[in-house]
Amino acid sequence: MRPSRRQLLSLTALLAATVVLATLSASDASTTATPTPATPAWNLPGFHRVVFLSHVNDPATTPGFPGDPPFTLTTAFTVPADGYYLQDVREGEHTGTHWGAPCHFHTNELCADRLDPSDLIRPAVVVDVRAKVRRNVDYQVTIADLKAWEARHGRMPAGAAVIAWTGCDRWWSARQTGRTYYNCGSGRSGQHQPGFSLRAVRWLIGRGTLGRQGALGTDTFGPDPGTDARFRESSLCFHRHRIDLENLTNLGQLPASGAWIVVGGPRNQRGSGSPATIYGLVP
Repeated sequence: MRPSRRQLLSLTALLAATVVLATLSASDASTTATPTPATPAWNLPGFHRVVFLSHVNDPATTPGFPGDPPFTLTTAFTVPADGYYLQDVREGEHTGTHWGAPCHFHTNELCADRLDPSDLIRPAVVVDVRAKVRRNVDYQVTIADLKAWEARHGRMPAGAAVIAWTGCDRWWSARQTGRTYYNCGSGRSGQHQPGFSLRAVRWLIGRGTLGRQGALGTDTFGPDPGTDARFRESSLCFHRHRIDLENLTNLGQLPASGAWIVVGGPRNQRGSGSPATIYGLVP
């Protein structure tokens, strides 16, 4: 099932309407003594709610990947002292919930400022492997897992965001010892997490699920198994207009099929990606 132009236009209209509504709401709040309760801004056929799929961007709770730039969030200006409130945010492009561009791993691939808008709005495929991860923290999503998903839900859409729901996000914490996010709560030394097998990624590419566009996503620190220090699965994904989605959360709020992913965040010049607020549009 290939996403239609009409579907993409509807999603674009939704985002534009949300921005306009937010602007109007802010204006109303400043000029009206008793604001009228806001009505839902939903008039998009096929969807009934939106959910956050990203963690709050907070250095007190965000587990930093070893070697990444430090993440700090400090108050730069306050309303009492300066007339407005503003924070100084310092972090790497891959801090917290974030997305990655093809140039993250390849010198001759596209960076964030050269991607298309539709690269960041993708139909979602959620593959639940939580039970298998409970038995093996280094579990790798297999072709059999993907075929089982299709047997139940139908063929995966072309250009989909294929997301492994592992359950490791419940270990999200800045604590770096013992049972941590980077060992998926196992307490084992080194980095341990589930991910996609290399064969599964090749299968997704061969079928066009990951085609010119598409994404690999997960509620861990990356689509690769923690035991793969070469990040071969991500490297294979990062070509053409394909991206990845890392450190997701709330995946249980999405159905296995039918939802859409919307990636928000800055597009830095020559950016390898960016911290992001990622939304799920739920049918």
